[in-house]
Amino acid sequence: MNYLLSVLPQLLSGAGITLKLFGLTLLGSIPLGIILAFVLASHLQPFKLIVQVYVWIMRGTPLLLQLIFIFYGLPLLMPALVLERFDAALLAFIINYAAYFAEIFRGGIQSIPEGQYEAAQVLRLSKMQTITKIIIPQVVKITLPSVGNEVVNLVKDTSLVYILGLSDMMRIGKIAMERDTTLLPLVGVGLIYLVMTGAFTLIMKALENKLNYYR
Repeated sequence: MNYLLSVLPQLLSGAGITLKLFGLTLLGSIPLGIILAFVLASHLQPFKLIVQVYVWIMRGTPLLLQLIFIFYGLPLLMPALVLERFDAALLAFIINYAAYFAEIFRGGIQSIPEGQYEAAQVLRLSKMQTITKIIIPQVVKITLPSVGNEVVNLVKDTSLVYILGLSDMMRIGKIAMERDTTLLPLVGVGLIYLVMTGAFTLIMKALENKLNYYR
């Protein structure tokens, strides 16, 4: 226990990168996922096909492979495109999670009854008003449990960035483990991730309860 307490400050120093990556990924991937979802639910065939291929590639290949490709592979294909480690990780996470959110939101959009759109026309709402005032609020309620699952997955997936050499909790824990020849640092990392995933699970549950009035 004393050893865990002694390395805890070191492990928590890596939590900053973990939380920064987590927050910026959500800020980038959710809006992008919403836009892609409306394309997937539309009849714009050329654009729809492009998005379908994009989603298929992002969901069909490991996130770890995408991280490696963006950081190491892109500069080989385009020498001018060299990204910092964190920027490469953020780009990989955003485009990966946007694909998952796109599929989640697409299902929510397509579950809205046609009568909702007809009612909006009767009320003479514009397309933008229909989307923002009628469709999106219902889609949020419908998809929130699935979004919550992805949020928790994102917390855990941030541990993959150690492969790029970022000083996140996983890398710091691995260094401490090799230095002190004990598995306790990784136990500490696991406990921190448990606390984080538990906290975000409670937050998402609270949001679900708050949005129950859409039932």
